[in-house]
Amino acid sequence: MDENLQMRATFGGTRRVVVKIGSRVLVQRDGRPDLRRLRALVGDLAVARRAGREIVVVSSGAIGAGMSVLGLKTRPTHLPDLQMAAAVGQSRLMAIYDRLFAEEKCRVGQVLLTHADLNDRQRHLNARNTMMNLLRHGIIPIVNENDVVSVDEIKFGDNDLLASLVALLIQADLLILLTTVDGFRAPAAGGRTRRVPFLKGVSEKALALAVGKGSELSTGGMMSKLQAADTVAGVGTPVVIANGRQAGAIGKVLAGDDIGTLLAAGKPSGLSGRKRWIAFFHKAKGSLVVDDGARLAVVEKGRSLLPIGVKAVEGEFEAGDVVNIRAAGGPAFARGVTDYSSGEVRRIQGRKTSEIAAILGAADFEEVVHRDNMVVLQGATRGTI
Repeated sequence: MDENLQMRATFGGTRRVVVKIGSRVLVQRDGRPDLRRLRALVGDLAVARRAGREIVVVSSGAIGAGMSVLGLKTRPTHLPDLQMAAAVGQSRLMAIYDRLFAEEKCRVGQVLLTHADLNDRQRHLNARNTMMNLLRHGIIPIVNENDVVSVDEIKFGDNDLLASLVALLIQADLLILLTTVDGFRAPAAGGRTRRVPFLKGVSEKALALAVGKGSELSTGGMMSKLQAADTVAGVGTPVVIANGRQAGAIGKVLAGDDIGTLLAAGKPSGLSGRKRWIAFFHKAKGSLVVDDGARLAVVEKGRSLLPIGVKAVEGEFEAGDVVNIRAAGGPAFARGVTDYSSGEVRRIQGRKTSEIAAILGAADFEEVVHRDNMVVLQGATRGTI
């Protein structure tokens, strides 16, 4: 049995599964929810739930559903109109889910999130505790971005990223990304393309081949799916990108059938909850560019980042913000909570710890980023985060 089928054969034992359903899977061309497809998907999810699995659904489609109600022919471009469509559509979409799952004797609960909810440590823990409690009581969380109050999420985000963060938040055993194609496709003979059934990681070449940058009703595309999948797979959770319009796709994935594209799970990270929060749930406020000695100390020797190893500071940030740590010309190899602001780091970069007090007037910390507040990224060996 090859590695692809061998890994898929383990899916029968997965307990906690996150399923992301894209807008184009859920709605018709005019934005109206496709009730026939929704009923089929809910039926598949209910079967998985009755089999004893914990199921979390990350659902797109609120803005599309709102467009239909409001009579909008194209996706709005102005933020207030997007928020209005989301406000109208989210309640409609949730009502449909509630009715269809009730027909299957399953209970659901709505969870609306913004990136800020997962970025703030206390709200992050509250979101995790709520979802874990829903799962303990056999309730299926239906998760979506809170587009009514979001700004960056509507402009730049997508539910592939949200699904990856939810999978990381609850430490899922499997993430399924449902789209309208049968997985990642690569060029084949005769100008055609072929489905790639198995990927060990997402390379720059794979990203360059990614097609499908979204549509009027969606913001994602294959590139965003590969990037989201690589982050999750990199810490030990396999991901399958599959066609949500294919009959029984969810059940086939869980049965180990060779459909879609499987992104292989890397070695489990073993990160604590707090370090997972640092590594994955922040938009870094800036970067610290370090020399080779500092990189070696952080990556190979598990040490803190001292000011003497910092060569440059990028961006503006305050003490307590999360920053990327990278070598000149390279991607981030670590991420951590800085003990000093960007202005303070610029004043002490390249200097010895013993000089901090004389330069800043006080030396509250000996290091710029303490090892306890730092994570060496899987991206150092498996693509970046």
